[in-house]
Amino acid sequence: MIIGLTGKNGSGKGEVAKYLQERGFHYYSLSDVLREEAQKENKPVTRDILVELGNQLRGAHGPAVLAEKIFARLDPEKNYVIDSLRHPSEIQVFRRRRDFILTTVRAPEKLRFERLRQRGRESDPKDFEQFQNLEGREAKSVTNSDQQLDQAISMADVVVDNTGPLKALHEKVKEVLLEFSKKESRPEWDPYFMGIAKVVALRSNCIKRKVAAVIVKDKRIIATGYNGTPRGVKNCNEGGCPRCNNIDASGKGLEECLCSHAEENSIVQSAYHGVNIKDSVLYTTFSPCLMCTKMIINAGIKEVVYNIDYSMSEISLKLLTEAGINVKKLTIS
Repeated sequence: MIIGLTGKNGSGKGEVAKYLQERGFHYYSLSDVLREEAQKENKPVTRDILVELGNQLRGAHGPAVLAEKIFARLDPEKNYVIDSLRHPSEIQVFRRRRDFILTTVRAPEKLRFERLRQRGRESDPKDFEQFQNLEGREAKSVTNSDQQLDQAISMADVVVDNTGPLKALHEKVKEVLLEFSKKESRPEWDPYFMGIAKVVALRSNCIKRKVAAVIVKDKRIIATGYNGTPRGVKNCNEGGCPRCNNIDASGKGLEECLCSHAEENSIVQSAYHGVNIKDSVLYTTFSPCLMCTKMIINAGIKEVVYNIDYSMSEISLKLLTEAGINVKKLTIS
């Protein structure tokens, strides 16, 4: 889960971030990138300097540059809170992740100024006029690469009002987390198993094409296989298959290829370990060849789900259908 935070100065974004950090969220602020730049250039870390550096970086490298730097650091297995989102392009970067939600924290202008005054940071505005001038500079600009905070706020998925005590703010954030958890989508079974097959394909040692198959029964994986040379034979990518290492044209010299196919390997591995695959479902990253099709039929597999069409699979797909096996194409990237 990634919680993005946007909002005006003194609205309470820092308190929301602190609350989430205490609950295991890892914290990043786009302002951290600017502080790093300021330190590299030996500039004082003031708000005006950070705004200026941000505008310069966005002007030189595009409006999403700060977000891209943070996005590259994210681990998909961790929860994050991302502070200081101030431009629509920055938000679009994080929207690549379906587990991202943009939250704006809102409070009246005079209350926000009072909070900054009580906070007493050296870089904060000293009077209300300075505060309003800063607000205006950050809100919008005719230069697209400059901060466009008003636009960023308008893109929020959730608005949290922060006009009361901290306990009330924390309760509202808690509600946001619970509601978002309910809406978070889970993959259906077919994309789930096909996604696993695509990971299994990374184990292939064939230099021509990496293919994998996963056999599933009662929504449980019972066998996997990927293409490559037989057990105990030198790997294809180490010179084990002369046909592949000659880089022959597609469809040529197949009778000399030493690599076993992914579907073949998954079925053979089931037999090797004594696993019954009758009435199972086979997920494969490529539609099966004729040889594998015959093995699939005779093994009693009831359904084949494939991701990409193999160039010579027309006869195979017709044969599977004739044998009463359900065939589905599922395209996932």
